[in-house]
Amino acid sequence: MTSVSFIIPAYNEQEVLGRTLAAITQVAGRLTEGVEVIVVDDASTDRTADIARAHGAQVIPVRHRQISATRNAGARAAQGEWLVFVDADTVVSEALVRAALAALRAGAVGGGCSVRFDGPLPDYARPLLAVALPLYRALRLAAGCFVFCTREAFNAVGGFSEGVYAAEEALLSVALRRHGRFVMLRESVLTSGRKLRTHSGGEILGTLLRVAFAGRKALGRREALALWYGERRADPDSDA
Repeated sequence: MTSVSFIIPAYNEQEVLGRTLAAITQVAGRLTEGVEVIVVDDASTDRTADIARAHGAQVIPVRHRQISATRNAGARAAQGEWLVFVDADTVVSEALVRAALAALRAGAVGGGCSVRFDGPLPDYARPLLAVALPLYRALRLAAGCFVFCTREAFNAVGGFSEGVYAAEEALLSVALRRHGRFVMLRESVLTSGRKLRTHSGGEILGTLLRVAFAGRKALGRREALALWYGERRADPDSDA
């Protein structure tokens, strides 16, 4: 019987997906709970789906090009009572997954964790992260690379909002907090620093300012969110 469903949205992630799935498989082998791994392949044109199947994951093909809808498609296909959303460029540890499951057993409806970035980061990223990461944690908002919750709570709040193309994890965090106890774990997850390496400080700050001033209006337009939906740039630290 499946208890834990790992749900991974993916668009052209052949370079990083294998590492993510290998980490989940290693953790799953040490758990007593039944585990399934679902990769939601959102219109990839590379070997994303082949890599997912090679690692034993179930592949759900969609053509949304919207992260919220893609995550929700995975949740609908999932069989587990506990849902763990992991980005395709993110590596989980056994300690983190066990802490998340322990929190759910203890009555939490969902939660997030601390975040670390792999590889070398540009100088501008250090002060940005020094502000952003503690702020996200203080506001009790889960980072999109690792969000977990019960199926009951996820369904009760309507899942990820499909009215936005970004910040869906923040909106889900707020909704889950209203539904029940939402926790921020001390354990951390390792995610890719590729966006920080492939975009300038001006590009990232500009996107954040547009969202800050325009709010939900900006989040509802894919063309305003090239940081997430624009053409992917080659990571200079491709071995990260």
